[in-house]
Amino acid sequence: MTVPTPATPSDVFDLGPDHEQVVFAHDPATGLRAIVAIHSTALGPALGGTRFHPYPSTDAALRDVLDLARGMSYKAALAGLDLGGGKAVIIGDPRTLKTEALLRAYGRFVQSLGGRYRTACDVGTTSEDMDLVARESDYVTGRTVAAGGAGDSSVLTAYGVFQGMRAAAEATWGTDSLAGRTVGVAGVGKVGRHLVRHLVEDGADVVATDVWQPALDRVRDEHPGVRAVASAAELVASTLDVYAPCALGGALDDEVVEALSARVVCGAANNQLAHPGIEKTLADRGVLYAPDYCVNAGGLVQVADELHPAGPSFERAQQRAGRIFETTREVLERAARDGVPPAHAADRLAEARMRDVGRLRGIWVG
Repeated sequence: MTVPTPATPSDVFDLGPDHEQVVFAHDPATGLRAIVAIHSTALGPALGGTRFHPYPSTDAALRDVLDLARGMSYKAALAGLDLGGGKAVIIGDPRTLKTEALLRAYGRFVQSLGGRYRTACDVGTTSEDMDLVARESDYVTGRTVAAGGAGDSSVLTAYGVFQGMRAAAEATWGTDSLAGRTVGVAGVGKVGRHLVRHLVEDGADVVATDVWQPALDRVRDEHPGVRAVASAAELVASTLDVYAPCALGGALDDEVVEALSARVVCGAANNQLAHPGIEKTLADRGVLYAPDYCVNAGGLVQVADELHPAGPSFERAQQRAGRIFETTREVLERAARDGVPPAHAADRLAEARMRDVGRLRGIWVG
């Protein structure tokens, strides 16, 4: 997935030349400042979570939401969903700014888009938050089970990452088991915590870190055998077989790739590649990168299942998320066959589906 070269801060058309729509929302009474980016509706309405984060500037929030929305289009296409890609960000610290009034104001904003964008939870938001948003909007997924939703999407996000990691292990070591492998997990919040459980159950030796000590303490309480290190830099410098970035994007920069000992990179974070060309550097160093939007699609599958005419079914969604193993295997096999990095192979598969199926639809208007 090629990310355009950064443009001037105010030029949204250069920052997102391939996006269909970017909308800003402001509600001074509640403190809501939000941006929704719709990248593509060629395959259907845009679905993507709402990230609540204290961005240092509106420009930083805009760049992030554009990158995230683009990734959602590729993620939905590669997962075989009839959905487009979008994303929303709310600017601010969710620990101090998040209120019922703000979330409901945001819900009215989502409703005003007429279904072209459908939201769900993401970093800084929860299924309970989506229940509040849904009191003002018909276009909300990722709600609690009690409210008729599919529940916490981090469960199947982690499950899908684990399936992708199995496929990457198979391509690297000839077996799809992580037993005996040392896996470093950077970020053990909602998704990383569930991923650790899968890895421990499979017999992996897990080393973990997180910027929030209580999250790290909780994982170690649940799995006493997990080792903890103080920082992501220390984790990267450790002797690892697999590195799993599970926090925010941009985790794979030049410094990290240079220090990395792992043979496989497979994690839940979105937009892990810090800049174009990193994917080639990884390949040149003999590191197998499982493309983030390929392996972390389980959460999207889970919230998309809420749109099923019969209502959500966790078992049905889990079965579909399990296919991430086969999808990752296909991406890695195509990369090896074509002599390109896996990120390029994944892009080609996603773009082909958006082009071949999308040309039958055009822009989704409801």
